Amino acid sequence: MTNPIRPTDNDARALAETLLQTARTASLAVLTSHGGPLVTRIAFGRTPDDQPLTLVSDLSAHTAALRSDPRCSLLVGDVTGKGDPLNQPRLTLEATASFLDRASPRHEELAAHYLRDHPKSKLYIGFADFSFVLFTIKIGHLNGGFGKAFTLTPADLGCDAG
Repeated sequence: MTNPIRPTDNDARALAETLLQTARTASLAVLTSHGGPLVTRIAFGRTPDDQPLTLVSDLSAHTAALRSDPRCSLLVGDVTGKGDPLNQPRLTLEATASFLDRASPRHEELAAHYLRDHPKSKLYIGFADFSFVLFTIKIGHLNGGFGKAFTLTPADLGCDAG
């Protein structure tokens, strides 16, 4: 059987970057304390150095799940236009979540940056139960449409932690 995953090229990297740049929401998959999967919609953003992040409330089930088990997955890519939605490009990111302490010197910088793309979050960004979650990408799976599957490294995605 032929491997359906194509060699990663600059077109794949560019498409993944476009998906990451334009995403304002993502689907977040976590493992609950019961061991089952939970998928929810979250606001999606990136740090000034392009690391994926979101702002979550301690009242959310996905927050409790991430605090218990930081392994997660993010899906970015909105369905647009007519035609088969499964032919629309999308990017799945396997990641590890880490919470940023509100007392961190970086919190204020991230808040200002995040508000540029998510201005309505000004209503709750200062609430004590809200905190930033940073996602360290392990690997990316790009589906660019029918027959266009790629595996991308953190470096391919511009979010290499090291």
